[in-house]
Amino acid sequence: MTSLWDDLDSLVTSPSSFTATSGERGTVKAKANFDAGEDVAALKDAIEGLGTKEKTLIDILTHRSSAQKQLICEAYQEATSRTLVEDVKGDTVGDFEDLLVALATPPAAYDCHEVMRAMQGAGTSDSVLIEIFASRSNKQIKALTDVYLEETEKKLALDMRTEVSGDFATALLLLAEGERDENTTVDAGKAKEDAQSLYNAGEKKWGTDESKFVEILCQRSIPQLRQTLVEYKNISGKTLQQSIEGEMTGDLEELLVAIVKCVKSVPAYFAERLYESMKGGGTDESSLNRIMVSRCEIDLLDIRAEFKKLYEYSLHSAIKSDMSGVLGDCVEAICGGDDD
Repeated sequence: MTSLWDDLDSLVTSPSSFTATSGERGTVKAKANFDAGEDVAALKDAIEGLGTKEKTLIDILTHRSSAQKQLICEAYQEATSRTLVEDVKGDTVGDFEDLLVALATPPAAYDCHEVMRAMQGAGTSDSVLIEIFASRSNKQIKALTDVYLEETEKKLALDMRTEVSGDFATALLLLAEGERDENTTVDAGKAKEDAQSLYNAGEKKWGTDESKFVEILCQRSIPQLRQTLVEYKNISGKTLQQSIEGEMTGDLEELLVAIVKCVKSVPAYFAERLYESMKGGGTDESSLNRIMVSRCEIDLLDIRAEFKKLYEYSLHSAIKSDMSGVLGDCVEAICGGDDD
């Protein structure tokens, strides 16, 4: 895996998922000749009939765009006086229920609910917060914080302050503002200056000045950071990721490494996360579901390509061998085709 993250050739000119438009590189597309009424009738039959017809639920919820699914939800409520999400919850169980609910939820609300779930109960699920805030664009972050305010009448940043602490909190709260610089013009001189500052704050001194890493990695634009990664390697002889891994520990290390990986390649970051969710004894269904649903209309085709490149087998075949039953069928449908 290190070779992928160490290779900075062509980094500055490669496309970024932060600027991807929904629908371009996704596996789930808008259905042509879409008819919400027709879909509602099929869903009602699948839910109200004797025994739930899971195949119908999967077919409709994995082959409609998010905008189309919201029209279905509105038409369903009009026709039944119940919400589709409530009926899905009442008719399915476990990870399959969670996956269908995720597919029926608007992307910003789904991100928001995952953040809320990560902060609930004893102990915060920091890895979920790290994944979401390191990989989302300003627009996506602002949309999820708007939903949070609407649903809780509280500001997400204020609630997060009670859940996290230290430099990790400073970094996470900076990202949660959704104010990363979006200038696409790269200032080469500034990139060299930032690279030198990072080197001076870490490799060059005894002890690490984490605040300098947080300031630069959480606020500079993606193109600017890509140039900075190249300049850092020129100065240090190491990649910035290697330096962070050598200098830091815990949640802050995990967050800053995730940011560096996403600056380099969001699809490769998620390919690695998907692999980790399936390796070993059991499957981390909640991580797998979250990634598949949240990327299926953005860049899942690119994630599939990166997965194949990294592990020499397809994401589809990994899912097929790791999951079974209706949950497996549904995740395979989101994945789309096979790359073998």
